[in-house]
Amino acid sequence: MGPGNDPLISEFLLLGFSEEPALQPLTFGLFLSMYLVTVLGNLLIILAVSSESHLHTPMYFFLSNLSLVDFCFISTTVPKMLANIQTQSKVITYEGCITQMYFFLLFGGLDDFLLAVMAYDRYVAICHPLHYMVIMNPRLCGLLVLMSWIMGALNSLLQSLIVLPLSFCTDLEIPNYFCELKEVVQLACSDTFLNNMVMYFVSVLLGGGPLTGIIYSYSKIVSSICRIPSAQGKYKAFSTCVSHLSVVTLFYGTSIGVYLSSAATQSSHSSAAASVMYTVVTPMLNPFIYSLRNKDIKRALKRFFGMACAKGTIISR
Repeated sequence: MGPGNDPLISEFLLLGFSEEPALQPLTFGLFLSMYLVTVLGNLLIILAVSSESHLHTPMYFFLSNLSLVDFCFISTTVPKMLANIQTQSKVITYEGCITQMYFFLLFGGLDDFLLAVMAYDRYVAICHPLHYMVIMNPRLCGLLVLMSWIMGALNSLLQSLIVLPLSFCTDLEIPNYFCELKEVVQLACSDTFLNNMVMYFVSVLLGGGPLTGIIYSYSKIVSSICRIPSAQGKYKAFSTCVSHLSVVTLFYGTSIGVYLSSAATQSSHSSAAASVMYTVVTPMLNPFIYSLRNKDIKRALKRFFGMACAKGTIISR
C-alpha cells in the first residue's frame, strides 16, 4: 500500500447507492444518460466559443474553461462507477483511489476558483464598462485561469499526499460511489489530526475565499445597477449576470446541502445520493443554464450545425 500502511491492504470497496441487483441496470442507465448529456453539453459550449470569433471575449473564455473543468470533473467519478456496475465489482485499487481523489479535488477546486473569476469579470463589465477591455486584457485573463489551475493543483496535491502515510484497518468500505477525501480519512486507524486540520483549513480558505469574492462582486454589481436610471438599462445589465448567478447558487447550494445532509444522517446510501447533486447534477445543468438564456451561444450553435449539415449535403452529392 505504501509507506506506513499494511502491505496486505491494496484496495477499497465503493458501496455506491444500493446493493439490490434489480436496481443496478436502472442506476447504470440513469448515470450513463446524465454523463453523456453532461459531456455533450459542455463540449458544445467549448465548440461554440472556439468556432465563433465574436465569442472570443473574456466572459466566454472563462465559460469555455468552466465547461472543460465540468467535463473533467464528472469524468473523474462516473466512468469508474459505470465500470463497477458493468463488471459487478465494487473494488477500486489504493492507487486508483488516491488518483481519483487528487483529480476530484483538483477539478472541484477549479470550479470554485473559476466561478469567482467569472464574478470578477461581471463586476468589471458592469461597474467599469468603459475600461472593461483594458482591464480584462488577454494577459490578465490567461493569468487568472493559470492561477486557478496552480492553486487547484497545489491544494489537491497537498491533501492527497498527506493521505499516503495513513494506516488503514480491515474496514475498507467507502460509503459512496467514489473516493471522497473525508470518507477515506475516516477509515484510517492511524492519527488523522493533521488531515482533519488541513481539510478544515482548506475548506475555510479555498471555499470561503472565492465565495467572499463572489458576494463582494455582486454587492458592487447590485449597487451599480441600482444607479442606472432606465428600467431597460437595469434589465440589460442584470441579464448578463443571471446565468452566472444561477450557476453559483446551484454550486454552493448543492455543496452546502450535501454537507448538511451528511452531518444529519448516518445512512451511507443517503450521503451517496446527496453527493450526486454537486458531482453530477451541477455539471450537467451548467451548459443548459448558460445556453438557454444566452442568444450568442444559441446563435453560434445553430450556425455551426447549419454549416455541418451543409457540408454533409455537399459531401453526399
